[in-house]
Amino acid sequence: MKSHWKVSSVLLAFLVFLASTITAPAAQAVSASSSFILLYIDKSEAFVNQDQIHLDAPATIIKGSTFVPAKFLGDSMNFNVEWSDATRTITMSPQGNLIVLDVDHKTVTTNGINTPFDDVAAIVNGKLIVKLTWLADYMGAKYTYNEELRRVEIVYTPPAEGIYVDQDSNSRPVAKFTTAKPTYRLGEPVKYVDLSYDPDAEGIVSYDWTGNQEAFFKPGKYPVSLKVSDRHGHVSDVYTSYVTVVDEPYLSEVEYPIYMKPVGGFIKSDWGTIWSHFNNMEPIAKQVTQVTDRKLLVSDSPEEFTEKGILYQDTINGKARLYADHVNGTKQKMTMAIFATNNSDKPVTIQTTNKGEVYPSVYANLIGSEASVDFLLNNVYDQKLTVPPHQTYVYAKLPDFYPGQGVNLFYDVETDGELQMTFGVTDQRLTPTTVQELPYLAFNGHVRGSFPVSEINWKIDASSFTKTSVLTIGDNKTDPFVKGYDVMRKSDAENSGNYGVVYKIHADKPRKMAVMIMAKGGIFKGPFKINGEIIPVPASGVITAFDGMEVLARTTGTEDSLDIEFTPPAGSAFPIDLIFYPLEDKK
Repeated sequence: MKSHWKVSSVLLAFLVFLASTITAPAAQAVSASSSFILLYIDKSEAFVNQDQIHLDAPATIIKGSTFVPAKFLGDSMNFNVEWSDATRTITMSPQGNLIVLDVDHKTVTTNGINTPFDDVAAIVNGKLIVKLTWLADYMGAKYTYNEELRRVEIVYTPPAEGIYVDQDSNSRPVAKFTTAKPTYRLGEPVKYVDLSYDPDAEGIVSYDWTGNQEAFFKPGKYPVSLKVSDRHGHVSDVYTSYVTVVDEPYLSEVEYPIYMKPVGGFIKSDWGTIWSHFNNMEPIAKQVTQVTDRKLLVSDSPEEFTEKGILYQDTINGKARLYADHVNGTKQKMTMAIFATNNSDKPVTIQTTNKGEVYPSVYANLIGSEASVDFLLNNVYDQKLTVPPHQTYVYAKLPDFYPGQGVNLFYDVETDGELQMTFGVTDQRLTPTTVQELPYLAFNGHVRGSFPVSEINWKIDASSFTKTSVLTIGDNKTDPFVKGYDVMRKSDAENSGNYGVVYKIHADKPRKMAVMIMAKGGIFKGPFKINGEIIPVPASGVITAFDGMEVLARTTGTEDSLDIEFTPPAGSAFPIDLIFYPLEDKK
């Protein structure tokens, strides 16, 4: 008798549920067009498009799954949820499916197939709620759960009238979409929600959109159309809807890609548009520290050698960086090597701690970029070579390269004594006496020499600036070229371009901003390492100032720091600008 009273109470509650699930009239929630529905977990307020609805049965979480009020969804999506006195059951009919819920027998029958009631439905405070993942398949809706807001977001578009079947008895797919909002502001990203489907459940393989811009920058109603195809080549009818754009600013055409382009994305625009927007950039203040604990040997002259010989030669003792960039200008295959000569009376060990190497190539931009990538990776090396007293050993031998091919290399080394390092090229087999047999090659105007600075640190304040700001690399004004000495010419030298130098840019607590690069000096191709991640510029090919800018990074305003590492890649022109663009929170 007790058990019967419980069931009867539940059924009585269902009758109450059918009469009064929502306080607002059902007509407010029913629409022949797409509906955007918001349900908040354990809250009685819901939204259908722009209408606020009060629920007697809020959405809730049961055993880790989201359950939503059935009667509210039925009213919102125009399918029936009805109580039958004769059969003592509740019937739902989403999109032609027949779902019967039998509380007495604790079963749910869907198109003739039984499912345990507790798996997909529940009664809370006398109201029927159903499992969203289960019901969504039958009502033809797309949904997401926003965990941060504890909100269920449902997009529903009524089905097209009729399903077309081609001669091979295979149904044509149905194109359908909606937008996440009824209206958008100028420059606001439009979210297109794909609702297309294939009645045969074979899947859609291609989409043909027309007019689906990421954003619109003038007010008005913009038609957007979609056709879809299935794997049999059957094509849907064209489905057209409109994006309504109101005259309220969000982002301008210049601002939009700066805010929205993915990191590594390229911002293409006409020169006049970019220049008018960025010609009043303010130099960002920097605290400069030149690191002088590692001697830098640069061998880049003659850049294109036409005979065998010694390209550059000097001594090192302790930390050093060996840098070379050369092109084979002869008519035959050549071998390039770095020789280590110990002129002392005790053994000297040289250890490699970092390196950047690249296979010979005819593409100067490529070899410079790839060698820089290799070096900025900062892989761990522990290669050692001990040179006996008064002996010459080959420290490094590069792959043979043919006429017109070039090589670029970096080596960070440490020695426990003095060694003479020689960059040489030859068409002969390498022997211990090769160095003595090679002539010194003449200087031809490119960079060559030994420099006390191999690293430049810039500390910047990027926490509170409000105007677009810039750091320029390689202009010999705000970024002076390092001075040194050419031992072979016995004259002062200047590292034009600061090749072989590593820049480390650090900012504490950076504000929300976008960081971009503009190649002002000419053709550029090279990597940046930003907070440990290598960003190639560009992803393929090269860029110039007339191509626009590439997005290197975005900060959220919550990071502890921003760290940028860079070394000027061989084959690229300078100067370049790093542009820091303040971003505002957009709602």
